[in-house]
Amino acid sequence: MITTKELINEAISLPIEEKAFLVDSILLSMNSPEKKIEKKWIRVAKSRLDELRSGKVKGVPGEEVFAKIRERFIK
Repeated sequence: MITTKELINEAISLPIEEKAFLVDSILLSMNSPEKKIEKKWIRVAKSRLDELRSGKVKGVPGEEVFAKIRERFIK
């Protein structure tokens, strides 16, 4: 059987998309969302993705977002 440490090391080596899927799956197993609310969030996420892909809105690089957070909250 794989140890927790080995499992973590395997998870860390995954591509970012697979890490996100793994984290989401673990979180869902701990706290299942209400189906009605989950469906609304899925619609919002799809709508936002469509806006990004169409060019209607522009994404902000993660580095810029985190820099703004640090600037605002870490003084």
